[in-house]
Amino acid sequence: MADRLTQLQDAADQLAQQFVASLYYVHKHHDYALLSPTDRLVTKNGGNTAQADDDIDPKPADVFKAGQRELAQDLILKEQEIEYLISQLPGLENSEKDQEQLIKQLEEELKAAEVERKEAVKEKEAVLAKLESVIRSVKRP
Repeated sequence: MADRLTQLQDAADQLAQQFVASLYYVHKHHDYALLSPTDRLVTKNGGNTAQADDDIDPKPADVFKAGQRELAQDLILKEQEIEYLISQLPGLENSEKDQEQLIKQLEEELKAAEVERKEAVKEKEAVLAKLESVIRSVKRP
């Protein structure tokens, strides 16, 4: 179960990283657009120009849209992977009563295994004692 939880945590972390990468892509490669005739773009030095920020590298509209589409598909795939991992977690298909019954069954199996272990330890000690007595009774010729 820990393995599934680890996979789920890794997938959630990757999804968060993909969100950040998507936001960065949109921020870095968007094109400037004036929303009204009175809007103007201002550079850092105060002049009007179409290039308002040195960090922005506008992509052509078709390239930008293709990049957005690819990022969206990656986000959807990662989200579907997370849903699958969640569906594989134990307990979602079992009621609380079923889980309690399973726990009781496992406790009984554990008790039986502990009894077997104690018997094996006793047998081991008996065999060890017998072996020790045989070794002590052996004399050199």
